Amino acid sequence: MYVLGLQGSPRAKGNTNFLLDGMLHYLKEKGADTEKIQARRLRVEPCIGCGYCEEKGICVFADDDMAARIYTMLRRADAVILAGPVYFYNFPAHIKAVIDRTQALWSRKYRLDLEDPGRPWRKGLLLSVGATRGKNLFDGMKLTARYFFDAVGADYADSIVYHRIEAPGDLTHHPGVAEDIQSCAANLDSLLGRKKILFACRENACRSQMAAGFARYLAGGRIDALSAGSTPAPAVNPVMQEAMAEKGLDMAHLSPRSIDDVLSGIRPDMIVTMGCGEQCPYIAGVSYADWDLPDPAGQSMDVMRQVRDEIEHRVRQLMDNQDGSGSPLKENS
Repeated sequence: MYVLGLQGSPRAKGNTNFLLDGMLHYLKEKGADTEKIQARRLRVEPCIGCGYCEEKGICVFADDDMAARIYTMLRRADAVILAGPVYFYNFPAHIKAVIDRTQALWSRKYRLDLEDPGRPWRKGLLLSVGATRGKNLFDGMKLTARYFFDAVGADYADSIVYHRIEAPGDLTHHPGVAEDIQSCAANLDSLLGRKKILFACRENACRSQMAAGFARYLAGGRIDALSAGSTPAPAVNPVMQEAMAEKGLDMAHLSPRSIDDVLSGIRPDMIVTMGCGEQCPYIAGVSYADWDLPDPAGQSMDVMRQVRDEIEHRVRQLMDNQDGSGSPLKENS
């Protein structure tokens, strides 16, 4: 399970950061792969409400950290933790800019009718602190978080919020923090115990990406579907993305990864190879399957569709014909 923590406080070592670090440390100890982003260190252009993403499905700003990193990290994440203190009953400016720019992801779902394969299973958690004791102190935060999680394709699972926390270090002396973290993190327990399956091909640009996409959408609640390549391409294949869009699955903002990179952080229960041959490593005790599939890169759309449909068929067989998504995929165009 990959957990992304978004630290929204301008204070690098403030109370929100303390709370987020505690949550990430606890989840890492339980086996999660965790990563934290400090929003104040990002270069993020503010949303200008131009409507470009609602028409094209991508943001008009293509050269800042949202385009280069954050969209990809959000799509990869199994759980997103949004952390920030109350500023005027909402989030501070740096993290609010990140939140606003996820309108591009919202548009892909609600304007272009494309489904992020991780949406049925991804979880969202909110962590926040505020200086006063007002009963409505966190209402704005929670409402914004709810719409943010919807935009990034996550179920708003739970929150931890504390009143009367303001000075640096206040939270370190607050009773019950460890217990609150454990209780909130329990919302992710079902994602921690999943079987890990690594789909591997040569470039991680077509076949293994499609297999992981189908597996994640169909059975992500019980399968942690990963993909990698022996010689990763610079980017995923756009024809593959178009072919998967015909099935209603959104493969945007994916980034090819190397097999070594993936295996450095996890030990899979199974590896399914699709053409990387002897470059795929052998790991004792891991189950292997080899799918003899042609590489559709550089071929026609018809060839890409044929490979896509064969991969979907094999993934469904691998998942023991249990959907788990609650909704069928689109028929072929």
